[in-house]
Amino acid sequence: MLDFEKSGGLIPAIIQDAQTLEVLMLGYMDEEAWRKTQIEGRVTFFSRSKGRLWTKGEESGHFLHVVSTHIDCDRDTILVKAKPQGPTCHTGSRSCFGTDYNQNFIFELAKIINRRYEFPTADSYVNRLRERGLNKIAQKVGEEAVETVIAALAEAEVDFINETSDLLFHLLVLLREKNISLETIAKNLESRHQ
Repeated sequence: MLDFEKSGGLIPAIIQDAQTLEVLMLGYMDEEAWRKTQIEGRVTFFSRSKGRLWTKGEESGHFLHVVSTHIDCDRDTILVKAKPQGPTCHTGSRSCFGTDYNQNFIFELAKIINRRYEFPTADSYVNRLRERGLNKIAQKVGEEAVETVIAALAEAEVDFINETSDLLFHLLVLLREKNISLETIAKNLESRHQ
């Protein structure tokens, strides 16, 4: 149960991209906004400037679809993990904090690979790998792993960066071929960390 009284009826709600974990924005919710968010599955705030409930995206169509909600230990802050439908910030940026999305590009790359699997085109390298089958994809990951090790031991930093990028890309293709999401791997790593 949230403690709305502690801060005068409004509590902060941090919105985070459920896939990339990027912090997208901060808003405030009263009890009614919290209920509406839970019922409709779209993030709704109490707008202090408008003096009313405001569902993010009601004008722009850039809704924040709720994936999960989490209440902090003091019961006075909400973390909402959401799937953004377009940019979150009114400036057109993904995040109101102007963060560098490059740090999360690996998740975006996994989505691109998924789309290439769902909508294959002849000129797509991902499609050509897929057509070669699981054994060839796994072999390619092995080749890239060996090249990464060689670059780490005997080549320039730029070569090591390029080989590591190739390895990660091909590993993402192998994960997709096996129908295992990057999030599954992240959760597994997180559980090992404890």
